[in-house]
This record gives sequence, C-alpha cells and structure tokens, in this order.
Amino acid sequence: MTPGHPSSGRPVLSRRQLLAGSGVATAGLVAAAAGTAGVAAAATSGGGGSDTVPFDGPHQAGIATPEPARLVFAAFDVTTADRAGLVDLLATWSAAAARMAGGRALTGPSGAQAPPPDSGEALDLPPSRLTVTVGFGPSLFDDRFGLADRRPAALVDLPAFPGDALDPRRSHGDLCLQVCADDALVAFHAVRNLTRLALGAATVRYVQVGFGRTASPANGGESPRNLLGFKDGTDNLDPADEAALRTYVWVDERSDQPWMAGGSYLVARRIRIHLDTWDRTTLGHQERTVGRHKVSGAPLGGRREHDPVNLAALDASGTPVIPVDAHIRVASPATNHGQAILRRGYSFADGVDPASGELDAGLFFVCFQKDPRRQFVPIQEHLADQDALAAYLVHTGSGIFACPPGTGPGRTWATGLR
Repeated sequence: MTPGHPSSGRPVLSRRQLLAGSGVATAGLVAAAAGTAGVAAAATSGGGGSDTVPFDGPHQAGIATPEPARLVFAAFDVTTADRAGLVDLLATWSAAAARMAGGRALTGPSGAQAPPPDSGEALDLPPSRLTVTVGFGPSLFDDRFGLADRRPAALVDLPAFPGDALDPRRSHGDLCLQVCADDALVAFHAVRNLTRLALGAATVRYVQVGFGRTASPANGGESPRNLLGFKDGTDNLDPADEAALRTYVWVDERSDQPWMAGGSYLVARRIRIHLDTWDRTTLGHQERTVGRHKVSGAPLGGRREHDPVNLAALDASGTPVIPVDAHIRVASPATNHGQAILRRGYSFADGVDPASGELDAGLFFVCFQKDPRRQFVPIQEHLADQDALAAYLVHTGSGIFACPPGTGPGRTWATGLR
C-alpha cells in the first residue's frame, strides 16, 4: 500500500454519483449565477476591500502573502477512482476557494428539500484576508491516476530525521489545504465547505488549527513571539523581496515538470515543545539556546531585534558570543551553504498529552522553497544534529507537497494534472 492514502476493498461511489444522489450538481455549488434562491442569494456580504486577498495570479495566494492571524491546515486522502474525478475535485475547489476568498458564499440549487450550498457560519463576516493554498503530496503520483510521469523530482519523500516521533495520523496526505485568515471562523468555514465539496472524492486525513503567526512582518517591524516567549522569524525571507523569492521560493522554467513553473514546495512540520521543561530553565540558558535576548529580540551581542547577527563575535575569553549550538547560528544561511526558506509558522495548543500530563502545544511550522532537496532537508538535518533547541522539541507530524502555480482565466488548480 502506498503511504498517504487508505486501502479499502469496498467500492467507492464517485463524487458525481453522490452529489447527483443528493440533488446537488457540482457546477451549481460554485456557480455565481444570478437569481439563486434561499440563503445564497443574501450571502454576498464582505466582497472586495482591503481585507480581500486576490485569489488569481501567477502564484498561489498564501505563500508570499503577509500572514493573517489564524491557520487551519487540512490534509486529505483521495478516494475517487480515476483522474477525471481528481481533476473535477480540484477544479471545483478552485472555483469555491475563489468565491470564499472574495467574501462570497457558495451558491447553487437550494430549498427545503436540499442541503444549503454553503454551511453558513461566515455569512455575515468579511473575507478577513482569507487565502487558500493547495498542495499535492508524493502519494498522489502513484499508479492510481496515471500521474507517475508528472511527479517532480523535487517532490521527495522526506527522510527520517533524528529525534522524529511522527504520528502517521498527523502526517502525509495526497492533498493539503493551507487556509489562513484573520478570523478563525472564516478559516474554518472555508475548510468545512471544501471538505463538503470533496464528498465522494477525498476524505480528511487530519486537521491542524494554528494561531498567532510567528513569521516576521514584511515591513521590518517587531516580530511576533512563539510559545517559547521569543520573537520568531526575525531573519525570515522578506515576502516583498521579489529577487529573494525568485532565488529561494518560486519554481522556474528549468524545472523537470513545466507545469510547476511559478509554483513552490511546501513542507509542514508539527513541532511539539516541552514547555514544562523549558519553563524551568534559567533566562540565561534560554537566551544562549536561542542566541537572542528574550525581551528585546536582539541577537546576543546586539541591542535591537534587527541588528545584524555577528556569528564571528567573541567575548573576552575568546568564546563565541553566540554559542556554536545556538538556534540562530545553526539555522542561519551562513552555516547552511547560503540556503534559505520562506517560513509561515503558527502556534498550536491541542489540550493535554494523556501519557505525560503535559501540554500538547508548540509550533506548526510551514515553509516554502524552490527545491526541498537543497533547502529544507539539509537545513533540518543540520538542526537535528547541532541545534541546542532540539532538546526541547519533538516533531510529531510531517508532510511535503508540491504547490502548483496560481490560477487565472482558463487555469485552475487541476490544470497541470489534466
């Protein structure tokens, strides 16, 4: 059995059959036709304005877009029997995501004898900078859909890293949706509706909710803090720096798969932090572990958050001011052959671990890059081997996905897989 999708001996109804059986047509669910009766006719509030992120473009929204405050990340196993069903799902998702990103509800046939086309919990809310980003996992390119020759070489199966304790129920997947918004309800609404539209074609594998983005703002202002209490993402790539994005993030025309030009590769890691242990360590130890001052965010030896990180600085005894195993040193492009990634991290808190009684909380780490073989994989191997912070972390979920380029007239998320 190929990892990342279910194995079942029973037949699976096609998505068209299930939708037809409920009296709802695929096209009707996402159509913008005028005159739709019932709830959809009144559900167009919030369209446009500064809280709307354009859905169409050369690249998918949600990659270089400034991060909203909330995340709902969902992975799916595809259950449809053929490529036509997969293409239909992705085209339907594209149209639905575009409507919701514009602050518009899903429309379609409605009435007392049919389910409403939109779940309805966000009817009165603005778009809240909603973005929906899709990705294709390695398992999508097995022999089910005849896509083996479309799998990009860069879409590798991630190796096992030292210290991983991956839960397969929180890892992998044929498809993923990264949904971000400033309103948690708006983000959940989008995932809920897209899950409904996947009926008969895909099932949810796992969902991760995140809050309080931890990547640095593009304007060079104060960075948000992670659950360690430190400012996070200070030295992240600037999503407004087009030259950096071309170098590190966007796949170019030289890719072995032309359909990926303009796309990127997403790696997601669920990183649980042993907060109970961290909270018992001294301030000095915490700062040496991270390589920054906790309150100001300045690198050790500096005064302000955005002061240059001087990895060559020595103290009076000849010891590096920033320890050799400090997180910011080990993660720096200077110690990783100049490689960098664009990160979009969110904190999570999922209750209490029943085995230990500790909080099950930490960082849901998402990053984008041009080629994970040369970026994420060697960087993570370096971190797992030398980062002092690794003693307080355990990676419990993992996934890698190819994110196709953006949409536009005649182009949906399904275009590269037709």
